[in-house]
Amino acid sequence: MSIVKNAPKTATTIVIRSESSARVSSSRDPYYSLMRRLFQEDATAVRGQKFLNLVESRQKEGNPLRTDEWQMMIEYLDVSRASFYSMRNKLTGAGLISIKNQKYHLSGQFSKDLMDMARWWWTAILENSAESLD
Repeated sequence: MSIVKNAPKTATTIVIRSESSARVSSSRDPYYSLMRRLFQEDATAVRGQKFLNLVESRQKEGNPLRTDEWQMMIEYLDVSRASFYSMRNKLTGAGLISIKNQKYHLSGQFSKDLMDMARWWWTAILENSAESLD
């Protein structure tokens, strides 16, 4: 995995795998596979997955996780405050979560960005018609 030292805080990197066997959708644990594409360390990928699962479950319950619950989160994930915020910022930068009204929410920005990149590559670079992408 490459390290991008000069990326802005709001940006993140994702590892793209070309082998069809490495697709997230064919994984036994797609959430974990996605996290391994975002985080270099296995332990951080596991923590990212736990955090996203908590955000998702609390959102579905109608009780979104609040940003002021950071102390509970660092205890739950067993990480330092700096490590928690680094992980959270990477998930935010990737567009997987957003923060609105001091609450964490799952975000569709990640999907929209990937679709935009795929559409651009398919049409502008490969010179295919947009209709043939589906």
